[in-house]
Amino acid sequence: MSTVTAFVFPGQGSQTIGMGKDLYDTYPCAKEVFQEVDDALSDPLSRIIFTGDADDLMLTANAQPALMTVSMATLRVMQVEGGFDLASQARFVAGHSLGEYTALCAAGTFSLADAARLLRTRGLAMQQAVPVGEGAMAAVLGLDVDQAKAVAEEAAGDDVCAAANDNADGQVVLSGHTQAIERAIGIAKAKGAKRAMLLPVSAPFHCSLMAPAADVMSDALSKVAMSDPCVPLMANVTAAPVSDAQTAKNLLIEQVTGVVRWRESVLAMKAAGVERLVELGAGKVLTGLVRRIDKELTGTNAGTPDEIDALLGTL
Repeated sequence: MSTVTAFVFPGQGSQTIGMGKDLYDTYPCAKEVFQEVDDALSDPLSRIIFTGDADDLMLTANAQPALMTVSMATLRVMQVEGGFDLASQARFVAGHSLGEYTALCAAGTFSLADAARLLRTRGLAMQQAVPVGEGAMAAVLGLDVDQAKAVAEEAAGDDVCAAANDNADGQVVLSGHTQAIERAIGIAKAKGAKRAMLLPVSAPFHCSLMAPAADVMSDALSKVAMSDPCVPLMANVTAAPVSDAQTAKNLLIEQVTGVVRWRESVLAMKAAGVERLVELGAGKVLTGLVRRIDKELTGTNAGTPDEIDALLGTL
């Protein structure tokens, strides 16, 4: 009997120069994915991914479609080379923040070209929602989500400061005005956090300061064809399964300002019978979180030819 599996897709921060290049060089079907995204954006994004400057790749408008592209290239190789069928071999899909778009693209809700354009739009809108320097994010390690929310409330004052990502037990990210986030770091340490530090991001994602970006995404999503996902999506903002396109669209808009409830999403997938989470694409961030969230779950990742071969042998 095969292991009940969910496929998950990474968020911003997992990008590295050169990611996906071995897939591009090895498999024509992967090369087609990169080419299709370049064409959709009218921009040689693949050149930035493979040989560009790390600062350029880190820009939100590049990192978001780039990470989606590498994940979708990985999935395409599995489908073409290994006969993988997501609809019959996955219990759920899920993605961390931008990865939710990747998950929906994988499940057939968006075309690859539309997913790339939406993520370019989303990246630009999130970057432009708050002037550079006015917003920040901080990771708080060693406090649970309720403790972190109390820190944020105490630090806010007249500013915005809120929980943005509930990633795992003892790993919460706060987002808001820079001065409030700096206050929160001090308060968190005083309340027993093991560590609290600013993150190298260019905007305060997943808080109310992103409201202008949510408006942009509402408009952008209204113009894109969406199909019901072939596999239920475990949604970031509700930590509950979604099986229809309209609900998925509404939650993607809400997600821009809402909390990424990743810990709860993983536990909800486990409660629904999932035994293994497979991270497709760049990095191992979500794979690492699986072990922190529930040691009974297995986490694995695939983003290179060897990793794909090893994974296909277990499906």
